[in-house]
Amino acid sequence: MTDMMKAWQLPAFGKANLALTHAPVPAFKPNEVLVRVGAVSLNYRDKLVIEGQLLPGLPRMPFVPASDLAGRIVATGEDVTRFATGERVMANFWTQWIDGPPPAEMLTHGLSLGGPLPGVLADYVALPEHAIVHSPPTLSDEEAATLPIAALTAWFALMETGQLRAGQVVLVQGTGGVSLFGLQIATAFGARVIVTSRDPGKLKRAMALGAFHGIDTSEGRDWVDEALRVTDGRGVDHILEVIGGNHLAQSLSAIASEGRVSLIGFLEGPDICLAAVPLMLRRATIQGVSVGHRRAFERMVKAFAEKEIKPVIDRVYPFGTAPDAFAHLDRGPFGKVVISAGTPTV
Repeated sequence: MTDMMKAWQLPAFGKANLALTHAPVPAFKPNEVLVRVGAVSLNYRDKLVIEGQLLPGLPRMPFVPASDLAGRIVATGEDVTRFATGERVMANFWTQWIDGPPPAEMLTHGLSLGGPLPGVLADYVALPEHAIVHSPPTLSDEEAATLPIAALTAWFALMETGQLRAGQVVLVQGTGGVSLFGLQIATAFGARVIVTSRDPGKLKRAMALGAFHGIDTSEGRDWVDEALRVTDGRGVDHILEVIGGNHLAQSLSAIASEGRVSLIGFLEGPDICLAAVPLMLRRATIQGVSVGHRRAFERMVKAFAEKEIKPVIDRVYPFGTAPDAFAHLDRGPFGKVVISAGTPTV
């Protein structure tokens, strides 16, 4: 291993400033491991960080973006006990959230990879041993790299806090990473899934993953009445709300009595406005979801292996073409966009 590595860095906010550079291989502390990055997946959050919309004034420049990685440990600190050299691992987004209630630092975006902590779009990354989990043996690095944010967000909303039960109805909005993972998780555990999309082609592909009904929302079509129709007026038990803004009010109109709306994204806007009476009459729960803790990640990895869940990847880009991968993210992928940083794993 050399002393230098390739890394994508931002000298200033703005996607146009993303540059491939050479940087020192990071030193690792006694409680840390050095990971040779195999693959990185992209999230909407990465776009916001790069454009300076999520963390104004942070992080310090130059900055390596992106949060999701899968790779192999090439060296360990002297105090490391949970992992060994050669093992395949993934990074946990909230590096200090191990279990239970989240640490207070999360309220200010603290302790998260890819901003304000340095990101993972590099050949090597040093990580605390408490902030990583073993990769599923059933998945390649390219597939495993999609799990830390998108999959864990869907899992935490449906399984950890939502206590999803077989026979319930789940509605996912669109065909991005979180939504498709929600579809796959819900169907694997016996729930019925409704998918909404403005793209009939993507809707057809989502149906092939196991959804029982698709709703075309192109040309501003209302989806609430259709969701109520196919549930015989009862409504939906779980909704993964990725649009946010005023769209959350529509989700509340479609939710079943004592149902749960998980607010995950804010594509329409950061502010919400709701009518109080429908929320009260339905006794519904609206919860904010910001990924999840390491224990949940470990439970999810076990479930993915047992249920043989395979992530949906739209495209894998070579490491040297990272700007093309971010451009693909802007276009709205079907599933995940991945950047391969090494020889693909089996």
